[in-house]
Amino acid sequence: MCGICGYISRNRITEDELRAMNDTMIHRGPDDNGVELYPGKNGYTIGFAQRRLSILDLSPLGHQPMSTEDGRISVVFNGEIYNFLELKEELKGYPFKSTCDTEVILAGYLKWGADFADHIHGMFAIALYDRETEDIYLVRDRIGKKPLYYWLEDENIVFGSELKPIMKCPGFNADIRKSIIPRYLYQQYINAPESIFENVWQVEPGQMIVFNNGKLTKKKYWDVKKAYKERSASQISSYEEAKEGLKSRLKKSVADRMIADVPLGAFLSGGYDSSLITALAQENSDSPVKTFSIGFNVPEYNEAEFAKRVAKHLGTDHTELYIDESEMLDLVESIPDYYDEPFADESEIPTMLVCKLAREKVTVALSGDGGDEFFCGYNIYENVAQAQKLDMAGGIVNGIGQIPMGDKKLLNKLPFRVQVVAGNRDPETKTQFSSPSYILSAHAFITGKEAMDERLTYEQYMSGAFGPTGLFPCKYPIESSYEVADWQIRRMLLDMDTYLPGDILVKMDRASMKYSLECRCPIMDTEVMEYSFSIPHNFKFADGDKKHILKDIAYDYIPRDLLDRPKKGFGCPTDTWLRGPLRDKLIDYSDVNFLKNQGIFDAEYTSRFIRNYLEKGDGGPATGANYSKLSWSFFNFQQWYERYRWQKR
Repeated sequence: MCGICGYISRNRITEDELRAMNDTMIHRGPDDNGVELYPGKNGYTIGFAQRRLSILDLSPLGHQPMSTEDGRISVVFNGEIYNFLELKEELKGYPFKSTCDTEVILAGYLKWGADFADHIHGMFAIALYDRETEDIYLVRDRIGKKPLYYWLEDENIVFGSELKPIMKCPGFNADIRKSIIPRYLYQQYINAPESIFENVWQVEPGQMIVFNNGKLTKKKYWDVKKAYKERSASQISSYEEAKEGLKSRLKKSVADRMIADVPLGAFLSGGYDSSLITALAQENSDSPVKTFSIGFNVPEYNEAEFAKRVAKHLGTDHTELYIDESEMLDLVESIPDYYDEPFADESEIPTMLVCKLAREKVTVALSGDGGDEFFCGYNIYENVAQAQKLDMAGGIVNGIGQIPMGDKKLLNKLPFRVQVVAGNRDPETKTQFSSPSYILSAHAFITGKEAMDERLTYEQYMSGAFGPTGLFPCKYPIESSYEVADWQIRRMLLDMDTYLPGDILVKMDRASMKYSLECRCPIMDTEVMEYSFSIPHNFKFADGDKKHILKDIAYDYIPRDLLDRPKKGFGCPTDTWLRGPLRDKLIDYSDVNFLKNQGIFDAEYTSRFIRNYLEKGDGGPATGANYSKLSWSFFNFQQWYERYRWQKR
């Protein structure tokens, strides 16, 4: 685990400047660092740098950048290759010198060329340079566990595990991509391939980028759509076979992720996913596994008591820490330091706290992330199933609802939930229904005019044909590309492509790396993910029981009465904060003169929106008036901007 950065450029970037870029990520790798420059052809210089958090082979033999004996191939790499031991057996002809996993990338490339990515399983962001072909490869893992950004300008490319090293690069001008801001305000994150800056992109999950002599080509070596289509074509008919097959793959995945030369533990919330992963880890360990949970002094957020009971049943070495609201609030100001582009999922705050707690005793922690997306765990999936059943009736109501009733249409006078179902007419966004008021406002923050997303086909969206405003739609008009009739499955696949890599994995990566903690997620193992696609959906959502098959495996280890309860998750009272201790700062951020000088938001509309929110308060979820969500997104953007605006040259 570490941070990587570098460049392939005709512009002069010195070794000291690259070292300064690298050192912006010291939190990702405090144990070692390496910087190397290589002369390329046609006036190019290649610079590779890495900050190392030592996990496997703590000796200098794991130092990066790492090169082959003949110096032909060099690599910097962030992450872990979990099947590296099997690959070493397959690549016996290579003269391995270390016991770390980095060398299998070099050996794999020499044997398979660009296809090496098909053979490695794990979480990774890789930069590889082949002096013979002058190809530079940027590769990201299949589901997007590890981040990788690149700045492309004037046939030069600069890359980094975070935006900070790119922002530190000489000549970077930090032009903000205003067109993505409405989507950010609505979704609360920025999904690949976009970033907050113009000309800066994210390597997509499962993508390989090849840069040679100023030319860039892209290739998808793994794709959610393709993997689902291939694996779902052969469904497992027997429930017991599916259960045992999934269980055996999860056991192997956990065992693979317990290989480390440093202390290892697990996050334990007491929910199904983290409890199952902890149970499998304890089964694989000769001593009590160290487990960690955060408790809250607010009952509606607190799951620590449940985690404690599960830990006692499994016999783990459990540590819990109760925190109060002030401790969470104290972290708000530090968010831009580690989430170095706007990010507004408030659960980042308790996630940072549990990572801090774990890092006091371990360097690696196992997590249950991925269970909801791959096994149908979120409440939204129930809502999506209901919406599909009501869709035909919703179309009829929508037609009738256009009848004028005084100064409004009939539809606007119907109950909120009826309006949402009736208004859900775009075939490309059927599973993404919500109140139109949030989208109207998100667009108006930039343009000053309330407007809905332009209705786009999948082809139009992929070509970037966004209409006269040029703004990205708040929703993702890509659902037809999944070629799945069942809305529930379609939404799960959509979340695997968007919410999981763009929000959940970003949140955990930055929170854990803030404290130099490596987080490993067994459910997102390649074998587990692909096997899940061959499990019939009614084994996952069985008569309304979400995550049925995953729960059934958990029950083999933990009594039902310790697990069966409503999902709580991490949350923060952002509405209370914005209208309380953060109120003055929010008012300053939304001041008309400040906004005019900033030149990003429509000053009059944005200031009026925030003022109305502070005066009238929040309507809460499922009301169409949950304005604290947009306000929290805006607050986090402005806090980020305030922290990094000095970068503008």
